[in-house]
Formats: sequence, structure tokens, C-alpha cells
Amino acid sequence: MIERRDLPRSPGAVLAMLLLVYIFNFLDRQILAILAAPIQADLGLSDAQMGLLGGLAFALLYSTLAVPLASLADRTSRSWVITISLVVWSGFTAACALAQGFWHIFFARLGVGVGEAGGVAPSYALIGDYFPPKKRSLALAIYSMGIPLGSAGGILAGGWIAATIDWRLAFVVVGCAGVIIAPLFKLVVRDLPRPVAAATDVPDAARIATVARILARKPSFWLLSFGAASGSMLGYGILFWKPSLMIRSFGLDLLQTSWFLGALMLVGGVIGTLTGGLLGDRMGARDKAWYARLPAMAYAIATPFFVAAIFMTDNLGLAFALFLIPQAMAYVWLGPVLTAVQHLVAPAQRSTASALFLLINNLLGLGGGIYVLGQMSDLLAPQFGTESLRWSMIFGQLLYLVAAVLMLLASRRLRQDWVEEA
Repeated sequence: MIERRDLPRSPGAVLAMLLLVYIFNFLDRQILAILAAPIQADLGLSDAQMGLLGGLAFALLYSTLAVPLASLADRTSRSWVITISLVVWSGFTAACALAQGFWHIFFARLGVGVGEAGGVAPSYALIGDYFPPKKRSLALAIYSMGIPLGSAGGILAGGWIAATIDWRLAFVVVGCAGVIIAPLFKLVVRDLPRPVAAATDVPDAARIATVARILARKPSFWLLSFGAASGSMLGYGILFWKPSLMIRSFGLDLLQTSWFLGALMLVGGVIGTLTGGLLGDRMGARDKAWYARLPAMAYAIATPFFVAAIFMTDNLGLAFALFLIPQAMAYVWLGPVLTAVQHLVAPAQRSTASALFLLINNLLGLGGGIYVLGQMSDLLAPQFGTESLRWSMIFGQLLYLVAAVLMLLASRRLRQDWVEEA
């Protein structure tokens, strides 16, 4: 007999806690962006080195360890894996405050990546367990609001603390806060009881090689993964380097930059994420192809508005309005694409499938995008001087166009690769 305290919580309460942890996930991940300028000044780092800290140092273990940790979550407890991961990445975030040079903070960021590797894919799977297919895209979109909310929170809190006190304290505050909420998360979020047959099958079904073979035979998985990775290369790159752009090209100070970008990410990110989720559920119910068509359209719309906004250095209000459109479009893909990936495999394999998708998306997108834009900025510096970062972002817009084409190709294969639930 199941005791009352062991009963699962309501889907809404579980989703709220998963969202809170995801906010901390991105807050800890993106706080480095707003702190880039004072860190570079204090530790004497180049744009390329900051690109490594923001991208490869985090993404290397974050992407690769996500797969075995997701498989472990499918075979054991998804909620426990997330709880332990939260404590680990929060502790290493706080450890960034002790850095005295490039390699010190590099290894601390590796530790953040190790912890966050166990957070996202099991969360996707829990949402798949708690929400029926017709509500799943919106539920995943609400969860994905942790990206803009966490990014905005990191920029606002980190910028204020760094501008008024010290950049090291910002790492300590956000890291300790994550450790504090871990027990509350485990209290609220519980794994749903699995059917006896499904529980017996999980160790085999969730085995990494088994799931990888299933996905490898589905062209839509590769097209969705590389399409999302292309968009993420530019998206993560802009997210990390935009604070430096606002300081160098728009002449804002650190506090002004944090308010400008915090509001931009909060408004644009929430609108884009919810729009993608709502449209994904509505249009995807009629035709599965829309789960990929919607992101393709969003990427294509984002490019011209971003190029126009980046030249509005003398009109901050117009720049904000123009930046708002690509900021929203950058988040449209989350609900539809994550839902589509969940439906390429059986329910017991969702964490592992999500982790394999994230391996490609994050290793290329997060690991490569920030470094590529930073390295390109260094290479363009002799020609463009302090404006090299602006031109690096403009040339990078080609990645959104590549992403749009790949998503359109994926839309042609989704119907036949889709796995319907019983």
C-alpha cells in the first residue's frame, strides 16, 4: 500500500519546481556573461579565453556526461539525479569566486558542467511522464522559460552585485541559493510509479546503445539535432557576448547593460517560449511537420531584425524594440522540437533520447558558438577595432539560415518517424 506522503504531487506543482531548478540552471550558467567585463579586467583574459570559459569549459563534460546520467535516471530515480546534480553545479558556481587565473575558473566551470549534465534530460522525461501528449509542448515550453528567466536573473543579479560590490560575491550568492533549494525540490518532485512491465524493461530499453541505434535510423532526429545546434551556436554566442557588445558598441555601463538585457531576455524570451509551445500543441496536433516548421520560420524571421537592431547605437529605444523580435524568435523552437524528440522513442527511453539530442545541441551549440564568436571577434579586431564583436555577430547570422533549412528538411520526415503513445 502506498502511503499518502509517497503519492506523486500534482503536475502543476512538479512543473513549477522543475522550472525553478531550471531557472537556477541557467542563472548559474549565464551569470558569467554579465561578469565577463570585470573578470577580463581583473584576470587579464582575452575574448577567445572568455569564449572558452563560457562555451567549451562548460559544454565539454555537460554534453558528454548528460547521456550516462540520463540513462541512470531512466533506470533509477529521475528526481534524485536532478537533486544531486543541483547541489553539485551550485557548489562549483560558488567555487568560481575563488579563481585567481584562467585555469582556476576553467576547472570550476568544468565542475558546473558536470553538475548540470544531470539536470535537463531527466526533467524532460518527468514532464513527459506527468503531462499527456496534447499538453506536452506547452508544458515543455513553460519549463523552458527557465532559460530566459534564468538568463535574465543572472544578468540582473550578477550585474547589480558586480557593479555595487564585487563580481566574486555574485558567484557565491547564486551558488549558495541553489544548494538551499535542493531539499525542497526533492520533497515536492517524485517519480511516478511505473507499470511492472515497464519497470522490468527499463534497464534494457534505456541502455544508451539501444536508444542510439533507434534514433540513428531516424533522419528527423539528425535534422532536428543539427538544426537546433546551428541555431544554438548563434543563440548561445549572442547570449554570452551581448553584454560586452552593449558596453563596447552602445556605450552602456555594467548596470545599464544588466537592466537593458535583463528586460530584453525576460520579455522576449517568455513571449517566444510560450508562443512556440502553444502553437506547437495546436498546429502539431493537425500535422506533426509543424513541430519543425515553426522553428524554421522563427529562425528566418530573426535574422533581418537582429542585423537592423545591432546598428541602432544612437537610438536605444528602437534598438530594444528591434532586438525584442529575434530575442523571442530564438526561443520558439524549444517546445516543438523537444516534444518531437520525446516522440521518436518509447516513453521509458525519453531521458536517454533527450540526452543524446542535447549532446549534439550543446556540444556544438554551447561548446562552439561562444568560442567561435569570441575568436572571430579577435580575428576581426585589426580591421574593425572595438566594433569587431558587432561584425562577428553579423557574420554569425548565417547559422540561423542553416538552422532554418535543416528544420524544414526535418518537417518532411517527422510523420513517419513519430512514435505514438498507447
